[in-house]
Amino acid sequence: MSEAVTRTVTTPPGLLASLDPLLREWLPRQRWFAGKGRPVTGFTLVEATELLPGTGKLGLYHLLVRAHQPLVPSHGAPGHPGDCYQLLIGVREALPPRLAPALIGHLSTGPLAGRTAYDALHDARPAELLLEALRTQARIGGLRFERDLDQDIRSSLVPRVVTAEQSNSSIVYGDTFILKLLRRIVPGVNPDLELPLALAREGCPRVPAPTAWMVADVDPTADPVISGGPADLAGQPYVLGVLQPFVQGASDGWELALRELAKGEDFGAEARALGRATAEVHTALARALPTVTLGHMQLQLMVDGMIERLEAAVQAVPALRPYADGLRSAFTALGDLAAEGRTWTAQRVHGDLHLGQCLRSPAGEWKLIDFEGEPARPLAERRMPQPAVRDVAGMLRSFDYAARSADPPQPDWAETCRSAYCSGYADASGLDPRTDPVLLRAYETDKAIYEVVYEARHRPDWLPVPLAAVDRLASSGHLT
Repeated sequence: MSEAVTRTVTTPPGLLASLDPLLREWLPRQRWFAGKGRPVTGFTLVEATELLPGTGKLGLYHLLVRAHQPLVPSHGAPGHPGDCYQLLIGVREALPPRLAPALIGHLSTGPLAGRTAYDALHDARPAELLLEALRTQARIGGLRFERDLDQDIRSSLVPRVVTAEQSNSSIVYGDTFILKLLRRIVPGVNPDLELPLALAREGCPRVPAPTAWMVADVDPTADPVISGGPADLAGQPYVLGVLQPFVQGASDGWELALRELAKGEDFGAEARALGRATAEVHTALARALPTVTLGHMQLQLMVDGMIERLEAAVQAVPALRPYADGLRSAFTALGDLAAEGRTWTAQRVHGDLHLGQCLRSPAGEWKLIDFEGEPARPLAERRMPQPAVRDVAGMLRSFDYAARSADPPQPDWAETCRSAYCSGYADASGLDPRTDPVLLRAYETDKAIYEVVYEARHRPDWLPVPLAAVDRLASSGHLT
């Protein structure tokens, strides 16, 4: 194996200033950009690393930039430091036609004036460079590339970018590995690396074990949000990406469910197997990481948060108003149980589990992926122990989404899958989620309310899907 590579680098001064007008136009158009609807007014450079000199045929720069946006969607409002994004910027004299979709723009000022900037993840050479840096445990400027030495990483694997991503970007290397690059970056321990590493130590085969990962060590004074923020974030590394084995020939759970629906095929056996897989992951996480007991105080805080989200959603989506009292009862019923002395065990969970986060291998084995949690939520919240039922509720909602995307909708198909999934979960864990209907209803209600707000903002045509669940959950004191 090659020895670790360490080299210091310098980045041309004025690079971000020359990219600024191009990024203001390009960044909001990316699917993974979280601040849509608000203009970008400027950038703060958090980290910059020159991977290949811009004076050559191909220049390559790794940037962490914090986008400044107004807090409200007004072009006249002042900008505030918002989300931090990871960019891999390629620079060429001219782009070949194959890279035309990756164009960012033509640099007219600064040290690289006259050259063309583009998203380098779409280019084979930069993608190969990242894999080689991971293989050799390179340290380049503030970037650190780490790996599991028990797993072999072959060089010369042909890369291809995955085009279906939304909140992140991924590169597949020769059907052997997949490198997930996080786009929205926060300092601290990222669950997308933390939890798969913990599961690998437990020998859990349901989650691909991390092969390598990349992080950035950032001067906290360079990041305006961190320098003026919580002291415990200062000096924390920024997790940038994780390399894992690629499950060759695997079927995405969402696409597989839609295909079976379209053919009129039963999905109960697959749902039951997926329930077993979920329970195995939860059991391994409970062994690997601490669990806590949630008593009255902790549960009341959780219930209060659910009620606050409901009230905000009712203000944002008037269609929820007729259901508000019924939905609130799902949360107050849980608070009442806690007040009577009922307790629950909380543990680390997936945090954003749905069919699209599951892969079925050609051998029929289900695997869970993407442990990042809901990216819009703060990192500390995503790392908090939760009742395992939270993940179960997310999957039950996903079955409902699949069934109601069919034409005509197939609610009976969803009920069959939901029941089979819970039975499979009980097979592997000894605990059927349906035996705790108040907790399950509260989490499913909270998820459905989130979905209503999301669909109203982004996909109004889909709004009837979560509203149908809202109607059921508001009028029922139990899961149907």
